[in-house]
Order: sequence, then structure tokens, then C-alpha cells
Amino acid sequence: MKLHSPVAVVTGGSRGIGAAIGRRLAADGARVALLARHIAPARDVAEAIGQAGGHAQAFACDVTDPDALQRTMSEIAGLFGPIDVLVNNAGVADMKSLGELSRAHYESQFHGNTWSVIASTEAALPHFNAEGGSIVNVSSTLAQRPEAGLSIYSASKAAVDALTHAFARELGPRRIRVNAVAPHITATDMTAGLPAEHLAEETRQTPLGRLARPEDVADAVAFLVSADARWVNGRTLVTDGGRI
Repeated sequence: MKLHSPVAVVTGGSRGIGAAIGRRLAADGARVALLARHIAPARDVAEAIGQAGGHAQAFACDVTDPDALQRTMSEIAGLFGPIDVLVNNAGVADMKSLGELSRAHYESQFHGNTWSVIASTEAALPHFNAEGGSIVNVSSTLAQRPEAGLSIYSASKAAVDALTHAFARELGPRRIRVNAVAPHITATDMTAGLPAEHLAEETRQTPLGRLARPEDVADAVAFLVSADARWVNGRTLVTDGGRI
């Protein structure tokens, strides 16, 4: 599935789902800008993409900092040309139950998961292709079916779903589509530390009999940014193997 638009920005592109998205979009012909707070692992991903015949470059950027984002998006547009695709993948996750919740916890989850989507989108829009483009936000099935201990994280991702629909309505006249993917638990280094019994139970409850791999989510993103999804807008695509 070849991309119609060649310049793609992926936040949180140094590992896991973000790295897989970067690899897939590059394989589809995009020139990929990988944004990450820590640039060394993002450079490793970009180098691997280059060795595979693709084109990618890493950029150090705090996606909750509007000034840093504006500088980075301007640099990307100057190097690559107008932006056609933005994937808001960067995020944070922290478990806390009722009785442990605090304003600091609330702010960290909404800052990292919700404000980052707003700030990255605002910074990218002035550099988007005049002919339109595509934005994909990475949400979570927990936005639809929260679990104990993840109430604030779930709420921050539910806000991402709401932003996705609202932004799609605002940006439709500019021919910029906005969608989201909502994976369930995915086998990455972020989830590797979860108890083995929890991972086994998640696997048991998934009809397809395994946990998601980052590539499963990346393939869904590749569809949403492609011309094949030209009439999909303002929607959240659940990518969970039937788990919920």
C-alpha cells in the first residue's frame, strides 16, 4: 500500500509502536521524521530504516513543549518539504488506583497523552501540504473500556478520541483527515515488565490468541494515512484482535 503523500512525522518514534510506524511508512515510500525526547534510540531506528532502503531522520523534541515543536516542525519542513502525515504516537502510562490519585498524576497523564496531541497538531498544521493530508492519533481501547488502576490514563485517551473527531470536523475543509487507532495491550518494552500471569490472561481473552505486536498497529496506521482510507475521517479504529 503506497502512500499518496511522502512526508510523515511520527512522535514517540524511538521504540515500540512509534518505531514500527516509522518503519512501515518508510517502507511505503514516505520520508519519515522521527520525534523523540531521547534522540539516540530514534537515530538507531532511522539508521535501520536507511539500511533497509528507506529514508528517515531523527529529531530530539519534547512533544509537550510548543516552542520546541514549532522549531522542530519548521526544521522538518525546511529539510523535507510540506508535511503530509502526522502520527501522534508519543504518550505515557502510569497505574494508580483510587486513594493514590493526585493532581500531579492527573497532570502528567493528560500532559503526556492529550496535550501532546494538541501541541503537536498545532505545530504541524502551518507546514501541512496545501493539498491536504492525514493525521492519526494513537489512542487505546482503555478509552472505551477502562480497567482498575488506569482511570486517569483511560480518561486521557478518551479525550484523544474526542479530539480526533473534533479536529476532523475542523480540518475537513482543508482536506486533512484525522483518525485514531486504539490498540489494546501490545508487546513492547513498555509492557514487558507486566506480570506474566497478566500477560497470559490477556492472551487468553484475545480471540486471535496472542498479544498485539507493534507491526499490527503500524499496518492499521498505514491504511488510515493511505488513499485507500480517503473516505474515513473522524473515526477511531479499534485494533485489538477482538479483545474488547
